[in-house]
Amino acid sequence: MAKITAAEVNNLRKTTGAGMMDCKNALVEAEGDFEKAIEILRKKGQKVAAKRADRESSEGAAIAKVSADNTTGVIISLNCETDFVAKNESFIGLANELAELALGYDSKEDFLAADFNGISVQDKLTEQTGVIGEKIEIGGFAKLNAPFVGSYIHAGNKIATLTGLSAAVDGADVAAKDVAMQAAAMNPVALNEEGVDQSVIDKEIEIAKDQLRQEGKPEAMLDNIAKGKLNRFFKDNTLVNQAFIKDSKQSVAQYVKSVDANLTVTGFKRVALG
Repeated sequence: MAKITAAEVNNLRKTTGAGMMDCKNALVEAEGDFEKAIEILRKKGQKVAAKRADRESSEGAAIAKVSADNTTGVIISLNCETDFVAKNESFIGLANELAELALGYDSKEDFLAADFNGISVQDKLTEQTGVIGEKIEIGGFAKLNAPFVGSYIHAGNKIATLTGLSAAVDGADVAAKDVAMQAAAMNPVALNEEGVDQSVIDKEIEIAKDQLRQEGKPEAMLDNIAKGKLNRFFKDNTLVNQAFIKDSKQSVAQYVKSVDANLTVTGFKRVALG
C-alpha cells in the first residue's frame, strides 16, 4: 500500500474542496495517484448527483458581475438545497469565481461547457455535489450589454440585478446602481409598455372589465375605463414608469434624466432565488 502523506491529502483537499477523510480515502484507493484520486472523487460526485437529481435547489447565491469597461454584465445563481450551505464562505467564493467566468459567455449552455481549472463548469458542479452532499446547479443565467452597465446584489445574495444605460455619462455609476436597486425591490415585469407581453395586457384588460361589470358600470364605458386601469398597471409594473423608490415624486425615467437630460434606461435583468 502506498504511504499517503498529510501534504498529499491537503493538496487534494485544496484542489477539490473535498473533506480530509474523503481525500485520504481517495488517495488510498488510488494508491497515491493524485489524478486518479481526483477522478475517484468526481465519480463520487456523480453518484451523489444522481441520487439527489429530484431534490429542490431553491437556496444558493445570486451573483452579478460587470466587465472592467462597464459594457457587459452577467448574473448567475449557484443553487443548493439548504440555507446552511448557501451561507458558507467557500460556496459563495465558488459562486463569485463562476460569475467572473460567466462574463465571457452568452448562454447558460456555453457557460456550463466552459473550462474551469481544467474541467468543465458542469463537471465542477458535479464534483461539488459530491463534496457538499447537496444538489448544486446553475439556476439563473442572464446577460446584459449596454453603453453602461451597473449591478446590485441584495443582502444575503438572494436577488441580483443588472441595468443598462444609454451612455457612460458622469454619474452613470450611481444612477445604474440606483435603478438596479429599484429592479431588485420592485420586480418590474418589463422595461416599459412596449416590453409587456400582449397576453399580459389582454389579461389585465379582461380583469379590469370584469371588476367594472361587478361594480355595475355600463358596458359602453368599459373600454375607456379599462385603458385607464391598464395605464396604472404600466406605471406600477414597468421599470421606467415606476415611482422611484428614493423619491416617489418622480418616475425612474425622470430620475435618470435628472442625471443627464439625454440619459435613458436601455434594459435590465433580474435573478432571484426561490
